[in-house]
Amino acid sequence: MKNNTSEPPGSRLELSPQLARRSNVISLPTPLISEDYSPDRSYRSVDDMVHELRPETPVQCLRPATIVATAKRFLKAFPGEVMYAVKTNPDRRVLAYLARAGVTHYDVASLSEIKLVADALPGAEMHFMHPVKSREAIAVAYDEYGIRDFSLDTHEELQKILDVTGHATDLNLYVRLAIPNDGAAMSLAGKFGVPLAEAAELLKATREAAYHLGVCFHVGSQCMKPDAYISAVQLVADVLAESNVRLDIFDIGGGFPSIYPGMTPPPLSNYMRAVKKALKLHPTLAECQVVCEPGRALVAEGGSVVARVEARKGNMLYINDGIYGSLFDAGTPGFVFPVKAMRPGGTLSQELAEFGFFGPTCDSLDAMKGPFHLPRDIAEGDWIEIGQLGAYGATMRTSFNGFYSDLTVEVADKPILSVTGVN
Repeated sequence: MKNNTSEPPGSRLELSPQLARRSNVISLPTPLISEDYSPDRSYRSVDDMVHELRPETPVQCLRPATIVATAKRFLKAFPGEVMYAVKTNPDRRVLAYLARAGVTHYDVASLSEIKLVADALPGAEMHFMHPVKSREAIAVAYDEYGIRDFSLDTHEELQKILDVTGHATDLNLYVRLAIPNDGAAMSLAGKFGVPLAEAAELLKATREAAYHLGVCFHVGSQCMKPDAYISAVQLVADVLAESNVRLDIFDIGGGFPSIYPGMTPPPLSNYMRAVKKALKLHPTLAECQVVCEPGRALVAEGGSVVARVEARKGNMLYINDGIYGSLFDAGTPGFVFPVKAMRPGGTLSQELAEFGFFGPTCDSLDAMKGPFHLPRDIAEGDWIEIGQLGAYGATMRTSFNGFYSDLTVEVADKPILSVTGVN
């Protein structure tokens, strides 16, 4: 049996270093970037980049100042520990910007993400928050990377973790609860989470095995209702009362939103006020280490993609990026992203019209209905900056049909849309 503790599971102990390290900013090279990245790919603005490069392939534009400022703002506002959801944007540069802002904890979902964070940010604390993991991934995470935090939503997953780790007594185990996603633009309900009616038994079993017991949930992606957190916390409190177990870590998950055309969320302060109100209503939860897993709220504004118009048919623009590239969320989920047209050396109409996009692949599903508001005379050879793609943009790219670009630059101008007002 593996044992890194001197007291039995369930005893009251100080929080492990993974949760006790508060306000400890990792010292990193500045910037921490890939080998093929060079200073000549840093521009004052997206317009300057397009004017100079006239790019033939899509270009990812990162805004370091925006990401750092946005992350600092969130860290200051949240009443607990913030762990970045790496899936949102795993670019090494983005991880470095976040670490520069003070983010020290990272929610990872796979061995690839674990290896990336370990390599990019030595000393960062990782939490394996995917509720269903392979035995091999658990073993490598525990034995090679020292990860002690794991989520689960079934008795079978609990037993898997215990089997693989040799019934280790230094595990921080989070039971994920199924919570309604009524206030979210994209529901995450249905795939993960133990039903509330079955949660008490799983909590009791996990309490017996855990060094520290946690609960986690997710109110849904792009949550537009701050009170969703109050409702979720009440459900957690009810389950804990039924199970009569002591909780050490309370993880309220992600869901914190950013801004999109036609989708302006309430101010971040409203969400923080709701979280604090919920904790005040349930003092036993407030006594726990409070954790969250933001992704979109930290990085969405910090990235955009520049695509070129290859053809126009009526009000449909054929561009060189699409749902198999950076624009998956503009497809079936139907997100409308902010856009800006550019025509270096020329002028565009001030009158706007509604357009849809077709991506570059042969698949007819590669379509984005928008509407995207662009100059009425936009045409082949013009470029479009598509904003808010610091979240779930570059990370969703594939090389389907041979269309792929990893050209990335830094820019210093403000994002097209901003809920934070920072640049």
